[in-house]
Amino acid sequence: MSALSPAETPVVGRLAPSPTGLLHLGHARTFLIAWWSARAQGGKVLLRIEDLDSARSDPSLIAASMRDLEWLGLDWDEAPYVQSAGEERLQVAISELLARGLAYACTCTRGDLRNAASAPQLGVTEIRYAGTCRDRYPTLAAARASGRAAGVRLRVPDGALSFTDLVRGEQAFDVQSEVGDFLIARRDGVPAYQLAVVVDDAFQGVTEVVRGDDLLASTPRQIWLERALALSEPRWAHVPLVVDAAGRRLAKREDALSLAELRARGIDPRRVVAWVAASAGMPLSEWITPGEALPAFQLDALPSNQVSTTTAEFLR
Repeated sequence: MSALSPAETPVVGRLAPSPTGLLHLGHARTFLIAWWSARAQGGKVLLRIEDLDSARSDPSLIAASMRDLEWLGLDWDEAPYVQSAGEERLQVAISELLARGLAYACTCTRGDLRNAASAPQLGVTEIRYAGTCRDRYPTLAAARASGRAAGVRLRVPDGALSFTDLVRGEQAFDVQSEVGDFLIARRDGVPAYQLAVVVDDAFQGVTEVVRGDDLLASTPRQIWLERALALSEPRWAHVPLVVDAAGRRLAKREDALSLAELRARGIDPRRVVAWVAASAGMPLSEWITPGEALPAFQLDALPSNQVSTTTAEFLR
């Protein structure tokens, strides 16, 4: 897949909001840290709108996300890349993996997975796939000819995969024993998140991924995909989440501490930047812009604990 080869640039970071809800303070913190990390190394910052989930995406939120980022004082070096515009490239990757026998068609539904689980555990959000369809269908067309919708799963190797996270240190996950073969295309034909971000990061030449640590478990899956597609692996940095006063992670669906609300209330964005800077271990006491705070940024000084905040903190 020569078209997917990463560009030769020293450091390329990215901001990748999805238009499924309003951006909140948790996003602000992660995006500021991602921007600081790339800029501190003299690198580029790209903006990618991850809108493949058409059922949940709202096109009006694309402009809203960009307004929020610009309000914070963030910029990017190229025109925004809209993920859905590159879906053909994603389908090419899926076809390649199928043709090489590294992926296979799967007609299992979520109900099938639940029924196949021998002992479902309370609180488990992702059931391990037992490989039911691993050798069931010779081709995707054959699976669809069965009369059932078919997705595509990656054949995940056995054994632990280790990598170094710039924030969390050495990590090891056994994807096969924990998750099993995972979806790279849904049963409706839409490329899955894991595949999309890998292909798009390579296409855009991204060399550093800074994101929330709720996505830490996605990293080994994405590394397996990068190896299967012979793509370069970026550096990884997973940032602790922002939580509310009750210790719950901020959620888009609740418009929790949204940047649009803070902006509507007349909050100075420099106040938000200063709060993020303080939470990131930067010894700054005054309201400040991202650019003004940049010289004080050090990724290795980032605290490993979650950050708690409330709306009142910014309104008093």
